[in-house]
Amino acid sequence: MKPSRWLPWLITAAMAVPAYARIKLITLPVRERVEIQLDHESATLVEEERVVPLVKGENQVDFSWANTQIDPNTIVFRVVAPAGEKKDLEAKVLSVSYPPGEAALVWAVGSSDSGSARVRISYLLGNLSKSFNYRAVASHDESTLTLSQYIRLQNFANEEFGSTNLWAGFGKEFLKPIGLNETKEMLMAKFDAVPVQKTYTADLEQFGYLDPAQHKLRVPMHYVLKNDAAHHLGGAPLPYGKVRIFIDGGANQPTAFLGEDWGKFTPVDDEMRLYLGTAQDIVVKRTIEKNEQRRNAGNLYDYDLIVKYEIENHKDQPVTLDVAENLHNLRAEIGHNNDRPVQWELGKENNFDPQDDEKSAFEKPLFHVKLPPRDGKTGKSETIVKKLHVILKNEW
Repeated sequence: MKPSRWLPWLITAAMAVPAYARIKLITLPVRERVEIQLDHESATLVEEERVVPLVKGENQVDFSWANTQIDPNTIVFRVVAPAGEKKDLEAKVLSVSYPPGEAALVWAVGSSDSGSARVRISYLLGNLSKSFNYRAVASHDESTLTLSQYIRLQNFANEEFGSTNLWAGFGKEFLKPIGLNETKEMLMAKFDAVPVQKTYTADLEQFGYLDPAQHKLRVPMHYVLKNDAAHHLGGAPLPYGKVRIFIDGGANQPTAFLGEDWGKFTPVDDEMRLYLGTAQDIVVKRTIEKNEQRRNAGNLYDYDLIVKYEIENHKDQPVTLDVAENLHNLRAEIGHNNDRPVQWELGKENNFDPQDDEKSAFEKPLFHVKLPPRDGKTGKSETIVKKLHVILKNEW
């Protein structure tokens, strides 16, 4: 605590004055307790307690925050309880005033007798912020991962705190000192054996083409983990933060760095998707095989469309490919762009398995395609052909 920045509490010689005593914030008694709450996205709440000596009658308590990032509109002062031998001492705040031209305020505190009182002061403090980051280490077979969650605290508030209870709004509290202009990182939680799914996704709208000339789609890979109890998580939302992703190399092999991604804010029961890069051994060629127009009534038409996917898996193990098609974008692709909701139905030549209802939207169905591994003897991959047959209804 630096007196030039945070003027402390001190009983001055003014205690001899019979009318009132003046507690000048020049050499404050040591903080008895400090709690910093970091649960709000843009505001940091500080609450501290101190034991202050009072005399019978009116006392003046001066509080100054020059050069400190305190919001003066949020300062609250409360007398909590007697703190000395006189358990029947009663004290209360009579008024508050603001000396002109100063970053300070003065509380008038009335006391029933001379003695000590425990007071609590709270305020919002700027430039004391937090962020989150993660370390995710996948098992060698990529079926589970260990997720370590860290909180990073940055103190540029021009104030320092001793032993302080820090709370992020969830999880455990940390009892740590916070130094002036200090940045520190702390492990908040570690989740072992979290089940994870590795996904491969073909989605023209979201990920585009890898090779437009050959109609080859980009196929990104993700680790998907669900924030619920069944997946050894679910105690609290997972805050937004950078995730560094590794994989266990197996027996006698080092852990390998796969990359990093920004994990979105993930409520309980929602999923976090971590990008791993583009798959080079899953090839998806997408073309529009059929585009026929039929008059329906008046100036309304139906469009009979078949989107063909030719898919090859060059891996030595089977995988499941997720295929998503945005029908609003498909309508624009054939030259009929408008803001009307798409009316559609599946045609008879559709050979996808039923769509995933949980992950599909009305205008964007999602399908799963199981791909066999390449032939172990010849090294060749089977070409799987899937057709999405849709009829867009009542277009003009």
